[in-house]
Amino acid sequence: MRILLATFLLLAPLAAYAHQVVSVADGDSMTLQVGRNRIKLRLADIDAPEIRQAFGPQARQSLHQLCAGTDVQYNTRATDRFGRSVAAVRCNGIDAGRAQVERGMAWTSARSNRELKALEAIARNNRTGLWSAANPVPPWRFRHGASRGAACHVGPRGGRYQWIGGRKAYGC
Repeated sequence: MRILLATFLLLAPLAAYAHQVVSVADGDSMTLQVGRNRIKLRLADIDAPEIRQAFGPQARQSLHQLCAGTDVQYNTRATDRFGRSVAAVRCNGIDAGRAQVERGMAWTSARSNRELKALEAIARNNRTGLWSAANPVPPWRFRHGASRGAACHVGPRGGRYQWIGGRKAYGC
């Protein structure tokens, strides 16, 4: 009886957060149907290419194949500035963020764990997905115009930077 009760208590939180994926916006965000409401989720610990960026459509398709039409379990970690829940998401028992990194469809965030960073390094070394491009542009640079023809400068100590929005952006 105790084992049954312990099992129920462990699985109840997961069942409470199982919802249907109704759309996939890009390689790291989706919309879930929760009762009569829809909520927008962003995958925690990764950043996928923007939809108008190189490998953006492929990253979206990858997440769509993994999660669309399935029930997902999620664990919200935060809310981003756009009101989306930032969450660890599991589609059919598979960690969606991890799968995107393994497939070469996303970068890991600076706060990601070592295992996720190691998977990114493997994808990069194998030239999987976006890593097959000669110089893949990270989405945070793409969003700020770094790939849109901003001139790259070299400082007196050899540091490379661009002027974007009136500020220096290092690492072009």
